[in-house]
Amino acid sequence: MQPSYDEFVGVDGCPAGWVAVAQTGDGRLGCEVFPRFEAVVARHPLALILVDVPIGLRDGGPDERRCDREARRLLKGRGSSVFPAPVRAALYAEDHKAASLVNREKTEGRRGLSLQSWAITPKIREVNEYLAGHHGPLPAVREMHPELCFWALKGCQPLQHNKRTEEGYRERIALLSRHQAGSARLVEAVLRRNARCVVRRDDVVDALVGSVTAWLGRGDLTTLPAMPEEDSAGLPMEMVYSLLAASVSTPR
Repeated sequence: MQPSYDEFVGVDGCPAGWVAVAQTGDGRLGCEVFPRFEAVVARHPLALILVDVPIGLRDGGPDERRCDREARRLLKGRGSSVFPAPVRAALYAEDHKAASLVNREKTEGRRGLSLQSWAITPKIREVNEYLAGHHGPLPAVREMHPELCFWALKGCQPLQHNKRTEEGYRERIALLSRHQAGSARLVEAVLRRNARCVVRRDDVVDALVGSVTAWLGRGDLTTLPAMPEEDSAGLPMEMVYSLLAASVSTPR
């Protein structure tokens, strides 16, 4: 029996913290910006929440997370958008140089840490500490990658354009609008209310595809890989997406 959710929420990091797009089962949309991830969960306690940040992490060893490797393989031409997830110890380094040294040491000399991965380590640390330290039943928080979700929306084909270009924005909004007719209006409304130092257009679009994916899957989401491993904190090393996306295309 699939769990029952009252909302379907996509979350992405933004300059002010986190941007969350939520829709109810009848398709009503809303968007808020939160300073902390725990505030997102507190606002949506009975939701299925998909967040664009690595959750399950390796402690060390030469291998990358399987979900990262498999996502790059599927996203031909867009695979560089999947940054290598850091090992857990690298989250607590003082600066990029130290984090890269830690990552290289823990991966047996295989990988340092890119500047892109370092830039999101505070977000990764925040989500992992919240989930690993949570008391009681865990909230329904799962990892997604926006480009993988869009890949599914496009019938298992990678997108053509970078998300920060006008062509990339139009490509993504066209796909989202097949499943949620209010997509463009939502993005425009959020940008009217907020300065770019609070939230950027691509942050809202990435959160929106997480919300649409959660709604389409209703908890019956496909995982990458098919049988995810768990990390030492018991968190799955996975990315989720909805294969229903390619077959459901009626705007609501």
